[in-house]
Amino acid sequence: MRLHEYQAKQVFADAGIPTPASGLAATVDEAVAAAEEIGYPVAIKAQVHVGGRGKAGGILLADDESEAREAATDILGMDLKGFTVERVLVEEAVDFENELYVGVTMDRGEGKPVAMVSTKGGVNIEEVAEEDPDAIAREHIDPAFGMHPYQARKAVYDAGVDSAVARDVSSVLTTLYQLWDEKDGSDAEINPLMITGDDEVVAADAVLNVDDDALFRHPDLQEMEEEGGFGGDELERKADEYDFDYVRLSGNVGIIGNGAGLVMTTLDLVDHYGGSPANFLDVGGGAKAQRIANALDMVFSDENVDSVVFNIFGGITRGDEVAKGINQALEQFDEIPKPVVVRLAGTNAAEGMEILNEDLVTVEQTLESAVQRAVEYADDVAGEEVDA
Repeated sequence: MRLHEYQAKQVFADAGIPTPASGLAATVDEAVAAAEEIGYPVAIKAQVHVGGRGKAGGILLADDESEAREAATDILGMDLKGFTVERVLVEEAVDFENELYVGVTMDRGEGKPVAMVSTKGGVNIEEVAEEDPDAIAREHIDPAFGMHPYQARKAVYDAGVDSAVARDVSSVLTTLYQLWDEKDGSDAEINPLMITGDDEVVAADAVLNVDDDALFRHPDLQEMEEEGGFGGDELERKADEYDFDYVRLSGNVGIIGNGAGLVMTTLDLVDHYGGSPANFLDVGGGAKAQRIANALDMVFSDENVDSVVFNIFGGITRGDEVAKGINQALEQFDEIPKPVVVRLAGTNAAEGMEILNEDLVTVEQTLESAVQRAVEYADDVAGEEVDA
């Protein structure tokens, strides 16, 4: 479960982490009223589950009523990386002198939680980790004992945080770990944690992702999930209706497979051959024709997809059923919306190959050739769109 920024800030504030004064708005008038109550200047921020909102125009500053009205008008209803903005957070603008990053996640390589601090806040922390890994101080924590105060101080010291605010940043990091632990978090972070001219720390952004399987222990978070069901991805909602394991990505090669490992392998191969995956979609074992047709409907509904690759290895799932589903879905169209490449192996694969209508799909014998063909098709379609 991913909390919206305003929800994560509510949790953080209740735990004692300083956050700016704010109000949630669903209309332009509500946004202006919230800004008037908070006092200018304010930041008006789209409440959707995507990164890079600022660069995409989803965060705007306003110094007066006119600018607040214009900003709210621009943001509400906008399409932000595939998400429709239905709510904005109107927030006191923080006059800051420095930006830090603090976060907690699970280091699966070490098998322990890791607390992180960096003086390079306010930017994509994944890029910092890749380009300058030493800029992030890391402290692993024994979950049996929790975070000791000295560990928080050490992480802050190792990151090079100014001594004037080191104690407060250590306190924020300790609280963040406690919340991550108590709320069954997968990720918790503040980016940026702003430092004001008066050496005060303020959480200007907030992320708290929670393990879905642990929500039964947190009725307060369950209520937040129901309340925050706006601004979501329409495809992910459709995936819930179809009962698919689906994650939307940013590429243009649609991927359908049966089994998480098989789908992940296909994603890796798409990347290996120079393509960009558009999604993770696992139809599961024993998929019947209708389920396969639903999977195609899912992927075709993504306007970013330029080609689709099926990677099916039959165990419980039968190749002939998969082939029937593909034919059934594609025969509904007067013109196939995206090129489809199919690789079948395993149970009844030979029968499936015979059933497939090769006027509608491209059949490949190996996974590698299927992925390469799908990447080529996607490049061709993308090139045609650019030329047009």
